[in-house]
Parts: sequence; C-alpha cells; structure tokens
Amino acid sequence: MTGTAPPSSSKRWPLFGSLQGYRSRWVRPDVLAGLTVWAVLVPEALAYATIAGVPPVVGLYAAAPALVLYAALGSSKHLVVGPMSATAALSAAIIGPVAGGDPARFVALTAALAIVTGVLGLLAGLVRLGFIATFISEPVLKGFIVGLALTIIIGQVPKLLGIPKTGGDFLEQTWGVLTQLGDVDGLTVLIGGVSLTAVLALRRWLPLVPGSLVVLAAIAATAMFGLDQRGLDIVGPIQAGLPAIGLPGTGGPGAYLDLIGPAAGVLIIGFAEGLGAAKTYATKAGYRVSANRELTGLGAANIGSGMCSGMVVNGSLSKTAVNGSAGARTQLSGLVVAALTVITLLFLTGLFQQLPEATLAAVVIAAVVELVDIASLRRLFGVSTARLGSIYGFAARADFAAAIIALLGVLIFDTLPGLIIGIVASMVLLLYRVSRPHVARLTRKDAAWLDIDRHPGLAPDPTVLVVRVEAGLFFANSDHVRDRIQAMCTPATRIVILDAETSPFIDITAATMLVGLADTLHRQGIELRIARDIGQFRDVIGRVVPEAFHHGAYPTIDTAIAGPDQPP
Repeated sequence: MTGTAPPSSSKRWPLFGSLQGYRSRWVRPDVLAGLTVWAVLVPEALAYATIAGVPPVVGLYAAAPALVLYAALGSSKHLVVGPMSATAALSAAIIGPVAGGDPARFVALTAALAIVTGVLGLLAGLVRLGFIATFISEPVLKGFIVGLALTIIIGQVPKLLGIPKTGGDFLEQTWGVLTQLGDVDGLTVLIGGVSLTAVLALRRWLPLVPGSLVVLAAIAATAMFGLDQRGLDIVGPIQAGLPAIGLPGTGGPGAYLDLIGPAAGVLIIGFAEGLGAAKTYATKAGYRVSANRELTGLGAANIGSGMCSGMVVNGSLSKTAVNGSAGARTQLSGLVVAALTVITLLFLTGLFQQLPEATLAAVVIAAVVELVDIASLRRLFGVSTARLGSIYGFAARADFAAAIIALLGVLIFDTLPGLIIGIVASMVLLLYRVSRPHVARLTRKDAAWLDIDRHPGLAPDPTVLVVRVEAGLFFANSDHVRDRIQAMCTPATRIVILDAETSPFIDITAATMLVGLADTLHRQGIELRIARDIGQFRDVIGRVVPEAFHHGAYPTIDTAIAGPDQPP
C-alpha cells in the first residue's frame, strides 16, 4: 500500500487536504462523479429525512454543509457524507419520546441532536479517540444493522401499501400491517411495486444507472395522469430556498445536555459505518485514512448540518461506492454534490412535490434491503457449528450469539435500547474473552512444540506439562490460567513449564498468582519453571518476584525441562 496516514498536525494536514497537489486531468472524473452522486443523494436524502421523522427537505439541508465540512477536515478522498438510514432511524427513536408530539420541536431537536453528535465527534477526534469504533464488535454491529434495516423496512411498508402506519416496535408494526392487508390501496400498491422492482432491477443489471431515474419517472407519471387526484399520496409542497442558519430553538441548554448520552450512541454507529466505507476505498486507491481525522470530519459535518436546520449525518458506503465507481479522485466530487444540492434547494424543489410517497418508500426499502445481510449471519452460524477446539468453538458461538442478541434487541425493544443491548453485548463478550484465554498444552514434534488440541495424535511426556497462555497475564485472567494449569496436572506430573513467549505482558496480580501457583505445585512435588519470557513479562518476573524463580527463566523449553544442573 502506498501513502501514509494523514498526520494530526494541522501544518502537515491542511484544510481540504485531498485537494493538495490537484491535477487538471482529475477535474472531469470528479465533476462526473459529483453529478452521479447528486442524482442518487437527492431522492435518498428526502427519503432518509422521512425515516428521521422530519420533513423531506431537511435531508437536503443536512447534505450540503456536511459535504463541504467533511471535505475540509476529513481524511478520505472518496467518502460521501450525508443522511443515512441507520442514524436517521436512531434519530427518530431518540427524538420521538422527548418531542411531545410537537412537529416544530421535533425538527428543532433533530437539528440539536446533530449539533451535539458533532461536538462529541469533534472533541473525540481532537483528543484522539478514534479507537472507539472498536468497542462494537463486527458481529454485534452486523446484528444491530440487520435489525435496524428490518425495522426501517416494516416502517415503510404501510406507505408502499397505502395503509395507516401502526406505531411501536418491529413486532407491533408487523402485526399492524398484517391486520390491515384487507385495506390496501390498489393504485398505491401498483406504483410502489413498480418503483421497487425498477430500482432493484437497475441495481442488479444496470448498476451504473442511478435509481433516481425511477423517481423522475414516477414524478412524470403522477403529473401526466393526475395520480394524486385519484388518491395517490404524494410528498406535497417542499419548502424552496436555503435553510435558516443558527442554533435551533430548543428552549434552552438543558435540551442539549439531555441529548449527550443518546448522541454518543449515534456517533459510535455513524463513525463505525463511515470509517468502514472510508477504509474500503482508501485500500482500493492505495492511501490510508486516519480514524481521528475521520472523527473530526464527521463531527464538523454534523455541526454544520445541525446549524443549517439539518439532521445527523455519517459516511455512506453505498454513495461512496457510487462515487468511487464513477471515477472520483478527490473530495472535489463532494463539493460538486454540495453545490448541486444548493441549486436543488433554490430552484428544483418543486420538481419533487409530485413524488409519490410509495416511490419514496420504495427508494428507502431498496437502499436498506442490502443491509439485511443474511449471508453474513449464515457464515457466523456456520463457523459457530464447525468442529473447533473448545476455546475457539466458544468464541465462534459467542460471535453468532452476540449478533442475534443485537438483532433481537432492536426488533423487540426498539432501536435505541437495541443499540445499548448491542454495546453491552460487545463489552461482555470482550471481557469474557480476555478473562478466559486459551491455555494450550504443548508437545514436541521434531524441533517444534505444538498445541496438542490441534495435533491429537501426538503423545506428550506424562511427567512434563508444557503450557502456553495465548494472551498477556493480568488480573482479569490470572485465576482462569491458574485453574487451567492445575486441571492439566496429573499424579505423574513432575515439572510444569510455562512457555511465556506468547504472553507479552504481566501485571502484579498475575505475577503474585504465579508465585502462589509455584508454592501449591511444590507441595504436590511439582516444580514450576518459566521458559522464553519476553519484554515486560521478563522485567516484572525478574524484579518483582525473583525469589520465586531463583533460577530465572530458561531461554528454551528444552533447557527448562533439563533444569539448572543438566545440559538440554
């Protein structure tokens, strides 16, 4: 891979860093990519705003400043930032209970949530907290996104069928749809079904053709045949012009403070999704992105969106894919999209007033259906049922279980509780894994020492137990390691060798545990010896508890078996 990670210093990473050293031959592909992304972004921004529970135009308000500010501060040359389904659904779940049924307050709090999310992201980037994305494991994130996508889809089905929407969680909304199937509107079903089929067909067989053509066709059909006069629901008037700029009227600073906790959850999900997209295309293009710069860029984008009466935004994998496949070289493509979005707000909003709600729902469903990644869940299940060693088998089963817990958390308890359940599942899984590392029993084959679980045909020496802990030793796993070593000892065991090569560190608690283990084994006529200690492990053992291992650590397992008085 070429290139280096963007430095944190502002002198070495100036504003609009992707435009540094710009070449004239990049203008054409960047402009064409911008036009292509704009054609996709406008209908999707309108649709995602409806997911967030705000007027469709709010999606356009959010997109323009977000694109400009991310281009100024972000590290990716290809990432497209804007309203997205996952964070839009989270926004609706957060704001709904506190808006009190007041549409104007709902819009104001939605913008406030974007500002709070942006401030947290900006601060996190400045203090270099880019590692926070690792706190949600991939299986948990996958389960959460699948559950969220299913919730979004069922929320759009009533618009697709022309029936009233039922509130509540996924199960309640599903039951509401099933009980109203006898009341579906034929014209709405026709328009929605044709729109959904067309968008999916274009994606499948003509991926370079933007799905926005379906939107334009639906608008044209509505205007030509007067479908709105025949009972077809349409988007209706969309406010033209630029948004008001400034802090939203939330009634005081208390509203912002109340949003800090939920905003942290939105930031984690949006950052994880956007960073994955940024890394994917950075790898393809041969450069690196900085997680901290991504946090800074995402934070600035959200602040700009909120200050312009917008909504939460994050990096989009689908629109970034469109951007990359259209030939974008730098963030000039994003600036082109921002300029075209402003033009849309000034002159083209009337075009979308005749957009059928059923077509808008079809665009949403088509956008999120690819997030229902059953194939990944199936792979997790396949790994979890494979014949693996005990600790490896448990890890695989835990990954699958964590994904299902996150998925069901969203479906049963709704979006925000599902997010919390997913994060808790990630933390519990992390703590469990670090507290129960694999303790391998080794046996010799030729000149190598191998894990007997992976080579069951090898017979170990019954008088010598050689073990290897595949992790650092510290307070959280010291008891587990002690218990596993004691459980492996037999009446025939006379020597226990701890191969420390795979334990790069040890703390005082674990060092004290080894002293106690040595005493316990000594009373049983067994001697504990340490071989191949490295780095900090060697320093701690040599300085903190040298009296317990007065012969010191042995350079190899063979010399440890031979002991201090015999050659290996």
